[in-house]
Amino acid sequence: LQREPLAARALLGYVPDRPLLYEKLTGREMLLFVAGLYRLPEAGLGERIEEELERFDLAAVADRRVEEYSHGMRQKLSFAANFLHEPRVLVVDEPWVGLDPRSVRKVRDDLKRCTRDGLTVFLSTHSLSLVEQMADRVGIIHRGRLRHLGSVEEIKALAQRPGTLEDVFLDLTREDGEP
Repeated sequence: LQREPLAARALLGYVPDRPLLYEKLTGREMLLFVAGLYRLPEAGLGERIEEELERFDLAAVADRRVEEYSHGMRQKLSFAANFLHEPRVLVVDEPWVGLDPRSVRKVRDDLKRCTRDGLTVFLSTHSLSLVEQMADRVGIIHRGRLRHLGSVEEIKALAQRPGTLEDVFLDLTREDGEP
């Protein structure tokens, strides 16, 4: 990252919980803008953008300004913008905020498929049931420090009793005096 910051950034994607988008651009223009930032080749770019718009069910609204998009549509546009340059590592912060159940499933399945294809995803979320369905490895952070790291099964074994990942998280992060 320090030696070749531009090359390193090209390998990374970041989807924040509140997408950072240019409100006055259309969805399509936003993707063209992002493509320019990553210096993506123009050959085939139009088709690539259309693929991402279709992938995230945005084709019908691609020529509307982002300011007209719902939060869920903005979130999907942020995903489309990040997948456009095919990063090797994707950092995703609370990806389900604002998404309807169908979109949650689609994004979840898409992320799982991409990880099978070699994408590394760092997922920050409070939705532990989705983590349980998706994650290969889980890190439990409490009070700003990484407290536990392992597979879902390894983390669940720490509780020494049956339960969901949420149950285990609550047990492992319980403060003195809490029930």
